[in-house]
Amino acid sequence: MRRQRPVTFNHNPLLEKGLPAWRARFVLLALLLGSAALVGRAAWLQGFNHEFLQAQGESRYSRVIPVPATRGRITDRNGDVIAVSTPVRSIWAIPGDARLTPAQTRQLAELLEMNVADLNRRLDSERDFVYLRRQLSPETARRIADLGLPGIHQHQEYRRYYPGGEVMAHVVGFTGVEDSGQEGIELAFDAELKGRPGSRRVIRDRRGQIIEDVESIRPPRDGKDIVLAMDNRIQFLAYSALRQAMQQHSAKAGGVVVLDARTGEVLALVNAPTFNPNNRTGLSGAQLRNRVLTDVFEPGSTIKPFIGALALERGKVRPDTTIDTESGRMTIGRATISDVRRYGVLTVSQVIEKSSNVGTVKMAMNFAPEEMWSLFDELGFGTQLDLGFPGEAAGRLRPAKSWRPIEQATMAYGHGMSSTLTQLARAYLVFARDGELLPLSLTRVESAPAGSRVFSVETARMMRAMLENAAGPHGTAPKARIEGYRVAGKTGTAHKLEGGKYVSKYVSSFVGFAPVSDPRLIVAVMIDEPSAGQHYGGAVSAPVFARIMEGSLRSLGVAPDAPLVPLHLANRVEEQKGNM
Repeated sequence: MRRQRPVTFNHNPLLEKGLPAWRARFVLLALLLGSAALVGRAAWLQGFNHEFLQAQGESRYSRVIPVPATRGRITDRNGDVIAVSTPVRSIWAIPGDARLTPAQTRQLAELLEMNVADLNRRLDSERDFVYLRRQLSPETARRIADLGLPGIHQHQEYRRYYPGGEVMAHVVGFTGVEDSGQEGIELAFDAELKGRPGSRRVIRDRRGQIIEDVESIRPPRDGKDIVLAMDNRIQFLAYSALRQAMQQHSAKAGGVVVLDARTGEVLALVNAPTFNPNNRTGLSGAQLRNRVLTDVFEPGSTIKPFIGALALERGKVRPDTTIDTESGRMTIGRATISDVRRYGVLTVSQVIEKSSNVGTVKMAMNFAPEEMWSLFDELGFGTQLDLGFPGEAAGRLRPAKSWRPIEQATMAYGHGMSSTLTQLARAYLVFARDGELLPLSLTRVESAPAGSRVFSVETARMMRAMLENAAGPHGTAPKARIEGYRVAGKTGTAHKLEGGKYVSKYVSSFVGFAPVSDPRLIVAVMIDEPSAGQHYGGAVSAPVFARIMEGSLRSLGVAPDAPLVPLHLANRVEEQKGNM
């Protein structure tokens, strides 16, 4: 048998077949072209279009981060800080990187004042970014940073601090966690206060920590400071006096407004109950309400001087014109209007001094409803003051064509209409400023704005004298007097409306100004539902007025315009004169 010779690899028949020459050339050409394309692309990217590679590289380590703007300060007229931003830190995490041991989780939860289960739930999130805690103190944030926990980061923010606390709460309001205004001045002037955040480019390491500050892209523009018309000293006086009156009379709520009669600036604005804007835990709606601007009430007898001034202005009466109040009762249709006692024949001045409903109604019925409505509208009742505060009420003033005779009569002594305490305080500017009405301002002004004339100078001064008698020893508010200053003002006591019916609950008020010779301040006081036995404005609100007015005038250095005789001696002299 013949043996076959083995075939070696070199003599494999498959290799003996030659390849076409064009194929080798084609492959070589393809390789050369591919290499040229790669070289050309590399040259293009590195020499001409390097931005792409730079951007791709920077995306691995470079970040653009926001730079927060500092919110503007809020100060009173004397430069005392009412609201200021302080730096705080916020702790955030990248859940995918936050691989913590149980011990580390417990440490972090303790520093964040969180439940461990809540912390684990946040760290198990599928999101790329989660906040763990906002607005931590720098000291606590430093202790967290010292732990060196993976995936846990922090950045700087600002938190608002209010040195005045409860005293300034309803004036300044507060901001939210994003440092934007939520209430009060913080909300009314939010656009000016918040400024504009900037941005900067930084380099981070693989753990997300900033290791180099590269450049500032846009510098932050800090917010504008707001200088209020408020005076911290007067605000504190008003707050203390109102709180004392609330406790003394077991009242539900109350409010005080203090105006500068020369400029229309709001020097104090106080509400009760109040709150602490630095700690809003458990805050309720009742505490938040800025009652002197949002709550309306029937102003009662504080409206009577305007009816008297209208009668004087139109020449219907003079201060010594007599009005027969008869037996202290007056019937209009089926309704009866009455005084607290029988006064008989009174002069117009005495009608205001004694606060006679019958005498005031008899003056009011000399006018058409449209004339009274026009006066109330000119004084600002029924329209917002446009101070910029959220929720500011306009009050209620129905169209004159819908008034019935009895409604016109009751509006003459402040029933059937409603206003805020601030509206009422502003209306009294016409008596303090010789018949001129000014717009109010929450921010400081250098000079008085243009006003509108409501009454003549003569009418305003005649009514000013009557209001001084009303706050005198024989008027309804002898407790409004203060040592060394002549005081003018009017009490108000009104039943409250509930469910469309008047109930045995009262709103006690007093509005006045001093010194009478050259009025500087207007103080309006409202006490809601006093329930400790007294409810008349002269007994409840007038003493609050006296305490605030006396302290404020002395604080401002206003010169006395009356003999410095102690009030108890002055009262004794008046009693002796009355017995002669």
